[in-house]
Amino acid sequence: MLLAIDIGNTCIAVGVFKEIELVKKWKIQSERERTCDEYQVVLMNLFSLSGLDISEVKGVIVSSVVPPLDSVFQKLTQRMFKTRALEVSPGIKTGMPILYDNPHEVGADRIASAVAACKIYGSPCIVVDFGTATTFDAVSRKGEYLGGAIAPGVRISAEALYHKTAKLPRIDIKKIKKPIGKSTVASMHSGLYFGYVGLISNIIKEMKNELGEDVKVIGTGGYSSLIFDEMECIDHHDSELVLQGLRIIYDLNRKGPAGD
Repeated sequence: MLLAIDIGNTCIAVGVFKEIELVKKWKIQSERERTCDEYQVVLMNLFSLSGLDISEVKGVIVSSVVPPLDSVFQKLTQRMFKTRALEVSPGIKTGMPILYDNPHEVGADRIASAVAACKIYGSPCIVVDFGTATTFDAVSRKGEYLGGAIAPGVRISAEALYHKTAKLPRIDIKKIKKPIGKSTVASMHSGLYFGYVGLISNIIKEMKNELGEDVKVIGTGGYSSLIFDEMECIDHHDSELVLQGLRIIYDLNRKGPAGD
């Protein structure tokens, strides 16, 4: 079995693969202060409750945008699975040329998502990841990672309204039908929801204009299901995109030496 781990700012996505099948996936809260011991207890309990045998894990791959947790999970995988985790970092073989000015700046999760989108849905394509930040990643017809856009996530924006104003309350993010709010809370829901629908639609439109081709758009990430039904410009919703990308990258590196 392969264990794929995507360490994000809010959540850690964990997936277990048997060959190419994702047999189990979990979400763990991402906490920088947690120790290796604490994460080990969480993982052991998840495996136990799912009836999975830890000893069957023969490989681990990790993508991370939280540097303080990198060494924690490297130590964890060596302790639990007696193997060093393959890290998605510069120099690893991805099968996708990275055309960013500085490839080191691209988040590992963005690369994994782009690799999976290209492999599963074809290129050219755009990946929209609705996470802590809302990211947009463009892949050319040749399968090259071109770059993208980064906007504040919808939860960050909601928290900013709460923390930076004296009278606005903290609210949950939810789908609404009417843009004209009849209360402060309803007005905040409207601004956040329809504001993000507009932001996403416009960035996708501008990216498609630049790519100049028939582009597939794939939505992923924690808030993608909230927005997807309203977005005619998003062709597919795939909550497993990053994990599938990690599996693909792991297989590429198992078969040959690292490269671009």
